[in-house]
Amino acid sequence: MSDFWDFIQHLFNPRWIFLYFGNAALFILLAIVFAETGFFIGFFLPGDSLLFTAGIFGEDLCKNFYNVPFFIIILIVAFFAILGNIQGYWLGYKSGELLYRKKDSFFFKKKHLILAKLFYNKYKSTALIMSRFLPLFRTFAPIVAGAIRMNFKKFMIYNVIGAIAWTYSIMLAGHYLDKSFPELKNHLEWIVLLIVFITTLPVIIKLKKSKKKKLLI
Repeated sequence: MSDFWDFIQHLFNPRWIFLYFGNAALFILLAIVFAETGFFIGFFLPGDSLLFTAGIFGEDLCKNFYNVPFFIIILIVAFFAILGNIQGYWLGYKSGELLYRKKDSFFFKKKHLILAKLFYNKYKSTALIMSRFLPLFRTFAPIVAGAIRMNFKKFMIYNVIGAIAWTYSIMLAGHYLDKSFPELKNHLEWIVLLIVFITTLPVIIKLKKSKKKKLLI
């Protein structure tokens, strides 16, 4: 059991994933990207920091995967991000109403689902693009889209745009920053913390605002 929890803790250290798994690191990355949007328990997974780190270790990923160009690696990651959203959509489509009646647990908080629905109601279909860059909403936005029976073709358009924008922007940022500043690898932990802070700050602000509204009501 202790080995399992050690592994879970290491998942939050993207550098460890790429250094420890070597040739299999890409498959771990793809599994996490898929699970983060494909299942409601995926909200705690380190998607943004992992993509950024993947950009830094882009050359290694290419070498370990038949020496394909880096943009192909990003395209593969984007494809799995699209698949994850499709899984989330059908999860919401098939069991959306049940999720709203589901009791809170360690992996599931109904308030997160409700917050994502409010976010979706405010930004409509574009929420599927914006949510890619916000950890909590990234997980629940496709579930909400499925629960409200959003047109699937329309969902797929925003799904594809969001996935490509998310993966290419973050992975290329890591890739080219590493080219310009190779010493980034020596300070990766601080960079990951900064990314986590930047991406979660809007979520924290949104949660606080929603709490204040409840108190006023």
